[in-house]
Amino acid sequence: MHYETITYDLADGVGVVTLNRPAKLNTFNPAMCEEFADLWARVREDDEVRCLVLRAAGDHFSVGLDVKEGRTAMGDNPWNGYDPGDHLSPKRNRVWKPIIAAVQGMCAGGAFYWVNESDIVICSDDATFFDPHTTYGMTAALEPIGMAYRMPLGDVLRMVLLGLDERMSPQRALEVGLVTEVVERSQLWKRADELAALVAAKPPWSVQGSIKAIWQSLDLTRTQALDRAFTFPQLTKLVQEPVDRGAVRPDTWTVR
Repeated sequence: MHYETITYDLADGVGVVTLNRPAKLNTFNPAMCEEFADLWARVREDDEVRCLVLRAAGDHFSVGLDVKEGRTAMGDNPWNGYDPGDHLSPKRNRVWKPIIAAVQGMCAGGAFYWVNESDIVICSDDATFFDPHTTYGMTAALEPIGMAYRMPLGDVLRMVLLGLDERMSPQRALEVGLVTEVVERSQLWKRADELAALVAAKPPWSVQGSIKAIWQSLDLTRTQALDRAFTFPQLTKLVQEPVDRGAVRPDTWTVR
């Protein structure tokens, strides 16, 4: 597929997908939904992809749905419509490759389809996070449910209920665990690339198995998750050679 709303590049095991509708604040429309569905299938099946960076062109990450094309995206018939997250969300598309999201500027509403299901989320010092649904008389349900797996329920509810009247700062996003690192805007993409290179250098089957085990455990009770989890390292042994532990030197470690 020829992409018009996103760009995609792959080098040294790291795929980089860039939301590329900066004039529209990187809102998603039906075309972007279709392109992401194609992209996730491509990334899922390509063993050359060991890690993926998700970023956005322009001043802002994304403010969600393109409301001018929204009815088309959601479906004209409410009973035949679909959730855009079916196409946009990596884990719902069975992508177990690690995803690092680099967020700048505004991140709002439907943008959480990506953020909620990324494995590492970092942001710039000018990032803000909010959900405008209730301000516009819309029920906030899909994105906040995903948020509740990343940050405390109280912070999710506050974001939902205050809508456009309050934005979460990058410092608060770090405190509640929505992001794991805040960097200067000029360093955002560079830092995402650095993290991706470190992840991509690790044995791919153990990385992907770890991601799948952890994410799928969220749908289970603790006992069910632990019972099922044992199969993941066992399967990894069948397809991956063990790593020489002597090659991992303490002097290469960093402390966060």
